[in-house]
Amino acid sequence: MANFDLVKLALKATCPGNDIILDDKGLPSVMVRIPKFKIKDVIDGGSDSVHPAFIVNGVEVPEIYISKFQNVIHNGRAYSLPGEDPAVNVNFDTARQACEAKGPGWHLMTNAEWATIALWCRKNNLMPKGNNNYGKDVSESTYVAIPTYIDAQGRTCRVATGSGPVTWSHNGEVTGIWDLNGNVYEWVGGYRTVDGEIQILPNNDAADADNSQGAQSSKWQAIMPDGTLVAPGTAGTLKWDYTADPGTIDAGKPFRLNTVLEFPASNDLPYGSQQFNTLTAADGVTVPEILKALALFPADNGDHGGDYFYMRNRGERLAYRGGSWYLTSGAGVFCAAGGHFRSGAYPRIGFRSAYIPGI
Repeated sequence: MANFDLVKLALKATCPGNDIILDDKGLPSVMVRIPKFKIKDVIDGGSDSVHPAFIVNGVEVPEIYISKFQNVIHNGRAYSLPGEDPAVNVNFDTARQACEAKGPGWHLMTNAEWATIALWCRKNNLMPKGNNNYGKDVSESTYVAIPTYIDAQGRTCRVATGSGPVTWSHNGEVTGIWDLNGNVYEWVGGYRTVDGEIQILPNNDAADADNSQGAQSSKWQAIMPDGTLVAPGTAGTLKWDYTADPGTIDAGKPFRLNTVLEFPASNDLPYGSQQFNTLTAADGVTVPEILKALALFPADNGDHGGDYFYMRNRGERLAYRGGSWYLTSGAGVFCAAGGHFRSGAYPRIGFRSAYIPGI
């Protein structure tokens, strides 16, 4: 028996309720299957449409597979493995390339895919905890995960993938997806802002490596208030806009959804910062269902775990989700940040791969 087969057997024994999927070199990752569902299944009053994460290049797919663990990189490829220090200090394009290098169907987890998990968790009253308070959840009093990175003050920062308690799993069971709340932020594909304008790749087209997510790609589309996708720069598209002049210092400011940029930042220091469930739209601006389905705007103003949403409306900004080891109650499945350029590489940002057969 090949060593690769022995590794697969060992992972299957460790994660018996999960799928062990091999890349095109025969190397395994532990994955969690998410079957297709409709928007109304996760959003009260939502439409009968299939959630966009299950549509790639106009074709519905029956399932997606999400990495059970935040990924590591071995020989330029991303892997979902337990007990590892997650890969960090990788920029958006490096993370994407490490996922796509695994072969057809593999890709950087997209924002659409992240949204399926976040919305499912809330609908089922299963908001996962995680490493958001230096090795433990903000609601916990003891350290329960295995440290992999300790700062100069002796505080636990990153912890080993999957080493926290079952409450850190998205479904509250050992079969779930770990560390969606804290540990390290995760780059996600298919969503960015350019000078505040919200841009996406349609549906889950970002899962197909042939659909470029480069800065100049023609695949990016902006969103009108009625949900129509149009060319970036079209008048009246949806944008993140401050509610007042944000100033010029490194400080969080309130912001809202708008169709014009009334208060653009004049430098890269200020940022928008507020709880996800408090996001609002400017007077007269309609919020389309697509933003709610992508977990970019709350479907209602109820509790979303205290998770925070961040943005900058100057230049191109790529998205990363989930929060980090220091964000306390602001971390979680609805936490989203869009403050860094695609070239940014930081010890608090990692990623995870996903897989869709047949694309």
